[in-house]
Amino acid sequence: MMAAGTEAPDSWYLALLGFAEHFRTSSPPKIRLCVHCLQAVFQFKPPQRVEARTHLQLGSVLYHHTKNSELARTHLEKAVRARVQVAQFEDVKFEAASLLSELYCQQNLVDSAKPLLRKAIQISQQTPYWHCRLLFQLAQLHTLEKDLVSACDLLGVGAEYARVVGSEYTRYLMTSHQFLLLMERKLQEVHPLLTLCGQIVETWQGNPIQKESLRVFFLVLQVTHYLDAGQVKSVKPCLKQLQQCIQTISTLHDDEILPSNSADLFHWLPKEHMCVLVYLVTVMHSMQAGYLEKAQKYTDKALMQLEKLKMLDCSPILSSFQVILLEHIIMCRLVTGHKATALQEISQVCQLCQQSPRLFSNHAAQLHTLLGLYCISVNCMDNAEAQFTTALRLTSHQELWTFIVTNLASVYIREGNRHQELYSLLERINPDQNFPVRRFLRETLKMSNAEDLNRLTACSLVLLGHIFYVLGNHRESNNMVVPAMQLASKIPDMSVQLWSSALLKDLNKACGNSMDAHEAAQMHQNFSQQLLQDHIAACSLPEHNLISWTEGPPPVQIQAQNGPTTSLASLL
Repeated sequence: MMAAGTEAPDSWYLALLGFAEHFRTSSPPKIRLCVHCLQAVFQFKPPQRVEARTHLQLGSVLYHHTKNSELARTHLEKAVRARVQVAQFEDVKFEAASLLSELYCQQNLVDSAKPLLRKAIQISQQTPYWHCRLLFQLAQLHTLEKDLVSACDLLGVGAEYARVVGSEYTRYLMTSHQFLLLMERKLQEVHPLLTLCGQIVETWQGNPIQKESLRVFFLVLQVTHYLDAGQVKSVKPCLKQLQQCIQTISTLHDDEILPSNSADLFHWLPKEHMCVLVYLVTVMHSMQAGYLEKAQKYTDKALMQLEKLKMLDCSPILSSFQVILLEHIIMCRLVTGHKATALQEISQVCQLCQQSPRLFSNHAAQLHTLLGLYCISVNCMDNAEAQFTTALRLTSHQELWTFIVTNLASVYIREGNRHQELYSLLERINPDQNFPVRRFLRETLKMSNAEDLNRLTACSLVLLGHIFYVLGNHRESNNMVVPAMQLASKIPDMSVQLWSSALLKDLNKACGNSMDAHEAAQMHQNFSQQLLQDHIAACSLPEHNLISWTEGPPPVQIQAQNGPTTSLASLL
């Protein structure tokens, strides 16, 4: 290579940067060559400002495009420690601090991330964009640790700072994040606050992209608030607005109108990520409402979009989106009677969690819960109990805890000889102090029907039908079971279809309707055969051995086993 003194000081640097960017953006990306070009910069003994920026660029490329997190960390730490005196290069330190703290969090080193962010916040007050971004980042860390007081305080500081520097857009974002935190504590106050914020956004006159970005943010908050409350019918107008809004924002170009205030350059989420997020909340709605084929359709779209994004962007939020999507579709698979596919998708979640300690820490309880549900579906009750017990140990989330305990109670009921454990468990279930502890099936049916919760309605109908059948009230039983079967076919819910067809067979037989009884028996046989074949397929997969995993991180390798080991008779 030519000596540095024979050319203009920056020509070799610009040439290497150009090559590095060319290799990074190639299809597929040639990351090894990109890294070589950036490393070559150090051979020229460049000025400190160039050295610092190169360490940042190497750290960023290694972090986003490779699994070499330790080398990425080394370069980012060097960029943070660089003694760059030139004011316009301060952003190198701030970007490095932001990325390094993100990496620390991925490695579960939150105690290293927080002081790094605090120091960067202290020295970034003359750089509005980075000051606001770093405040958001530290507030997010406190939120993940459930330290909502500290998070709210930081966002309050950020909102006041944004007001002082004249950034109404960022001020709204800071204030709205406080409302998001409020959802954790005072649910009854959230609705009027979100309505008020929505009105403010609608009347705000500003950059079109920023306005649509804020609308997406508030609508996502509203939709998730309704879904948290199980109001899948009430949420439909908000969800439709959100879907229309994301279509609008996808047609706008970021470079059409650039804000004059640097503090306004902050985006709460890139619009490509917003598209995936809207798919995600649509999947959540479809699943809660019992439109499982629709949930599958939007999951496929979202996962396809994620795969494209992850080719050039390894942002941790994309892996989080992917895991949450898989968690939802796994539950759909178990309902529709596709256990083998569900098990393979559980294995995918394990693989994603292997790559990120932080991701595993956040989703370990959900992962063991899904395994517990799978174990119930293949009649491995001892394993189901072990999985749910592990999940209970790993969660502090009240709603997830209640869900796990309820499913553990169903395991005890199905085993038939666990009365003491069951009664002990039932004493601990107290969903929400604002609701009566005793719930009756007719009231459940009324509530689920009012909000179009199809699965809950179908389950309530078939259970009521079973009770009436046992009581000898065949007419009332038939009035419940027939709509249960129709609704279960629409979802489709294989277990409710199996249960309903068995009841219809017995009902028609008891009423002397031999032809209808024969038809119901044939339906029951068909459902049984489908479940049986899927059961054998699932238990024959090497991933089936995951049911024995209850300690530590997900197993790296899963050994094959010799076919199903559980009894099929009690399953059917």
